[in-house]
Amino acid sequence: MGGAAVDDGPTGVKAPDGGWGWAVLFGSFVITGFSYAFPKAVSVFFKELMQEFTIGYSDTAWISSILLAMLYGTGPLCSVCVNRFGCRPVMLVGGLFASLGMVAASFCRSIIQVYLTTGVVTGLGLALNFQPALIMLNRYFNKRRPMANGLAAAGSPVFLCALSPLGQLLQDHYGWRGGFLILGGLLLNCCVCAALMRPLAAPPASAAAGARRPARRLLDLSVFRDRGFVLYALAASVMVLGLFVPPVFVVSYAKDLGVPDTKAAFLLTILGFIDIFARPAAGFIAGLKKVRPYSIYLFSFAMFFNGFTDLTGSTASDYGGLVVFCIFFGISYGMVGALQFEVLMAIVGTQTFSSAIGLVLLLEAVAVLIGPPSGGKLLDATHVYKYVFILAGAEVLASSLLLLLGNVFCMGKRPEAAAPAEELHTAPAGVGVDAQEVEHFLKTEPEKNGEVVHTPETSV
Repeated sequence: MGGAAVDDGPTGVKAPDGGWGWAVLFGSFVITGFSYAFPKAVSVFFKELMQEFTIGYSDTAWISSILLAMLYGTGPLCSVCVNRFGCRPVMLVGGLFASLGMVAASFCRSIIQVYLTTGVVTGLGLALNFQPALIMLNRYFNKRRPMANGLAAAGSPVFLCALSPLGQLLQDHYGWRGGFLILGGLLLNCCVCAALMRPLAAPPASAAAGARRPARRLLDLSVFRDRGFVLYALAASVMVLGLFVPPVFVVSYAKDLGVPDTKAAFLLTILGFIDIFARPAAGFIAGLKKVRPYSIYLFSFAMFFNGFTDLTGSTASDYGGLVVFCIFFGISYGMVGALQFEVLMAIVGTQTFSSAIGLVLLLEAVAVLIGPPSGGKLLDATHVYKYVFILAGAEVLASSLLLLLGNVFCMGKRPEAAAPAEELHTAPAGVGVDAQEVEHFLKTEPEKNGEVVHTPETSV
């Protein structure tokens, strides 16, 4: 797909690592919270929807599934929109879509209409906010980027802890229709966050050079020639197969052991509370000077820790065992959530990140739709929760080993990596370069648009 990219981000601009970046970080925190927590928080309305439309739980569960599928599966579409129109306009439209979908759902007369409004329209709106928010965070932070990613990722458990009781309160006072209407108004805050995403301005000295840049593709499929990206995408897709399974089944697991409903539901509260602190802590550790070059190994360890926790959790035989499982799962889950996009940013760089994240989310969308249902089918066949946790743990462990071993054995110095560097030092044909431009280039080139020069795969 061809066309000029409007929102590439100006070359030669150093990431401020502060200033207005803190406002961008706050907006990303809110957007991440809405994007990941909303599909789960909507589940509090399922019982009333079942009574309203005379349907089963599996039919209402499709609402959350469609929301997540839209959030992940529309990644390439979001990449194209961002590269064509820029982050802020895309997020403004996405905020309107997210709000409009919930408002329209409050007037629905069939479950199919709810699928289309809450699932498709609101899901698309959240997707158009989530990806641009990550891209802007990548542009505003470089040295502090791991910490910024960790803080932004903490929006997911914080909003889940807030939206679930809020949804229950709205349902008790106004019914599901009134609750959907109010939540639709609440989602308009995405437009406020979009307004915070102020594009970085290029310095005057680089304005002329920026005008001569060649046009980029709206969706840059050349990232598939990067072995680091392919390896990451495969590992992330395998990881997602099992990553979301334990939180879905842990409450039912506890009930199957004879734990009362209230105590069983409290397990998710424990998991979410630990997750709130684990994500910023993981971001802070990944940002340490001696740790950051090896962030890909830290991410691989986080995946291994998560998978191992699933395997040990399968041996729990009482409520105390499940509490311990949720504590360690919350730590490992938070580490994965804080590091996944930080590692992708480090692998592909700033200029191709908007396309790379869209393609990764598309691949993960398939895994999201396969993972929990496959666990449910295994449970239906065996009626043993232990096997579900073992399957999830094995999948996450496999992804960690794939990433680790692939990075060790396959990520040597790539010959094609030399070409871009040569192009940087060669002036385009027919274009004169004066001394001032050369001096400006020598000052800005080592920072490569605010990125650190090393990448995880070159640290082996």
